[in-house]
Amino acid sequence: MEMTKTTTAIKARRNLGQLLEEAFYRGDEFIIERAGKPMAVLIPIQEFERWQKQREKDFALFDEVRAKAKKVKPEKIEKEVTEVLTKIRKNA
Repeated sequence: MEMTKTTTAIKARRNLGQLLEEAFYRGDEFIIERAGKPMAVLIPIQEFERWQKQREKDFALFDEVRAKAKKVKPEKIEKEVTEVLTKIRKNA
């Protein structure tokens, strides 16, 4: 059962083996805080790998859009973006 838990940096250091097992086998996620401030997150490796693949896809799409946009005049892009934003605002 996937669950997000919060722990302190000191407790995380002391119980790292247990946190790793809970992350890997149960899918738990941990927010690690220092002085009450979130500093890092421990997530299952599967989640991290899924995130990396999605990030690669997103950047590939961004590169594709950027390459296609080089062929279009900036004025045309600005006009189309303005039209889309106007439609979105009317429907909101």
